[in-house]
Amino acid sequence: MTDRQPPDSATPATPATPATTSSNAERAPRAIRLVDLKELQARQAGTIVDHLGIEFLEIAPDMLSARMPVDARTKQPAGILHGGSSVVLAETLGSVAAALCLPPGQRPVGLDINANHIRSVTEGWVIGVCRPIHIGRTTHVWQIEIRDEAERLVCVSRFTVAVLGS
Repeated sequence: MTDRQPPDSATPATPATPATTSSNAERAPRAIRLVDLKELQARQAGTIVDHLGIEFLEIAPDMLSARMPVDARTKQPAGILHGGSSVVLAETLGSVAAALCLPPGQRPVGLDINANHIRSVTEGWVIGVCRPIHIGRTTHVWQIEIRDEAERLVCVSRFTVAVLGS
């Protein structure tokens, strides 16, 4: 047995300081740009985010979080949180986080999302936390963990976006 440890692929990427040299000025920052949460929430008016009651909670250079109610809007007929609702929360967090990493003129579009549903929830809120796995020039990969109010894991999702634009 060796002392070497295999790389942990689930560990989020550490954000680097955005490049400031002229040759790198067009590169995407490697961190989530900090914006006012009220302004971010206001941008969601009239969308599925607004309809499902998703609320942004916290933003940091390496994380974005939001919560979603478990109610008639987000439940399936069996009375539990609909898996599609969890996917909407995950894709919302990944898309918004990716957009906040891009310079003007670029935008993220979803390429792939998967979700593993771990535990059912019948009431209260679920909280999603999104962290980067990879922030590149042409693609981003985001990991989203959704937990219930008791901090039990409800869903794990991985979301990949393509970066379009200049």
